[in-house]
Amino acid sequence: MRVSVIGGSAVPDATAERAERVGRLLGERGHTLVCGGLGGVMAAACRGASEAGATTIGILPGEDRASANPDVDVAVATGLGHARNGLVVLNGDAVVAIDGGSGTLSELGFAGVFDRPIAGLGTHDAPGVEPVETPRDAVEYVESATEK
Repeated sequence: MRVSVIGGSAVPDATAERAERVGRLLGERGHTLVCGGLGGVMAAACRGASEAGATTIGILPGEDRASANPDVDVAVATGLGHARNGLVVLNGDAVVAIDGGSGTLSELGFAGVFDRPIAGLGTHDAPGVEPVETPRDAVEYVESATEK
């Protein structure tokens, strides 16, 4: 399964640790991680997934694939800026949202439009978001929600 991990591009260490744990768990369970390919939650989740041997895909806002964080395996340049947020969500079967600001909120909106199950780990209280307490809860929720 492909899981889109979304969240803040500049986050405190504790949030980065949670994101890295989500990525690691996804990788350990054989999932592919999709994200926006840059820093913060995206970089931390990619790092965890990469360390667990998973494939990571970064859907970048700009035109330069080299701008991806070092743990992105497949960088997709879009030149779309924030409009690429829809593509980040569309390319996952489910979404884990960690922290985040306005960009994350837009991705949550797209997740609703594309009918993706969403686990929310310290993120916005938005329609369709299932609040969870731990990285393990987030991964287990998206796994169970996609089995239905």
